[in-house]
Amino acid sequence: MPGSAKTMAVCTVSGLVIATAYTVALGGNGWLWFLWVVLALVTAGMVAARRV
Repeated sequence: MPGSAKTMAVCTVSGLVIATAYTVALGGNGWLWFLWVVLALVTAGMVAARRV
């Protein structure tokens, strides 16, 4: 995995941890999870594009 895709993967996993911690501590936030899903899709797209 190239450096930029690896960085995006780390950001995505970090975002998941932050979103989960926020949800546990303060309750769910739809926008937070929506943004995380968008970030995950962008990361998956970057990884898929690098493999082609």
